Amino acid sequence: MISLLLKVLKKTVLIVASLLILLVSAWAFGALWFDGQVTTAGYATGHGMALIYLMVELLLLILFLRGSRWAGGAAALIIALVSGWWIHVQPSNDRNWQADVSREPWAEVHGDHVTLHNIRNFAYPIDPTGNDLGESWETRTVSLSQLTGVDAFLNFWGVSWMAHPILSFQFRDAPPIAFSIETRKEKGENYSALGGLYRQYELVYVVADERDVIRVRTNRRKGEQVYLYRTTLPPTEVRERFLEYIRSMNALREHPRWYNAITANCTTAIRSQRPLEARTAWDWRILLNGQVDEMFYERGLLETEGLSFQALRQRALINKAAMEADQDPEFSRRIRSGRPGFGR
Repeated sequence: MISLLLKVLKKTVLIVASLLILLVSAWAFGALWFDGQVTTAGYATGHGMALIYLMVELLLLILFLRGSRWAGGAAALIIALVSGWWIHVQPSNDRNWQADVSREPWAEVHGDHVTLHNIRNFAYPIDPTGNDLGESWETRTVSLSQLTGVDAFLNFWGVSWMAHPILSFQFRDAPPIAFSIETRKEKGENYSALGGLYRQYELVYVVADERDVIRVRTNRRKGEQVYLYRTTLPPTEVRERFLEYIRSMNALREHPRWYNAITANCTTAIRSQRPLEARTAWDWRILLNGQVDEMFYERGLLETEGLSFQALRQRALINKAAMEADQDPEFSRRIRSGRPGFGR
């Protein structure tokens, strides 16, 4: 009986260890496939290395399942070597960036005054094939004492369970300033959901005029929807949130970071830039953020005017108003007019 139990235990340990090796090998294969791209004589070598690695690991795994302990040790050693290399792949601020993320925003804080540099305010032609983005980068100075609130935009591009949040800070005496945390893509580079789990993209804080960062999603891109909500945050907390963005943005300029689709994306980065003791309670909707507005509604963070969540969301859709406002200097006022929490 004891002998049988030992055999079962040994088999169980072998199966669990094999599954662990298989899972970590799959991750390491992705690391080589996405992040091991070194171009030699016109050929990208990362894919070849990844395929060779996969064949070697599968062979070692088969030998391990047949009882070869050295094969299991060799598989683990190769995984450790790939992991060690991957950890030391460094992000950079010096690449051939796409035009819309070519400059790094930064800010100077002098008492009540904050001067923001490299605020993006592109014109964006409606024709998506146009080459002229109407590039314009601005410097603006705002007063912390003039902050009145922060509004939340939620951008959907095709799937209901994933969205992109943009926070826009409001001032009594100045136009809104919007912050969008994004992937910083190089020229010719496209976003990949799987690649976003590896070290494919640097993280970037886009600081922009609303006519740029919102209108590009409602008026220029096809099939995207944008919702706008007024938050209930008091001015003292709005100021704290604004300064959190400033500190994180400036730190990123000095020390670039990798984007990660789970740990450092457009939503989790907002949460992690807060002091640990001040972070909002974790909720699965922070990761699958297509329902983050419902989470805010449940926590009393949105102005609702007594509406149900579904009614509030229906009235929060701004695409039609944004299309009509287009390049109007009153764009920000027009997309808010008549919506819950914004008045007429």
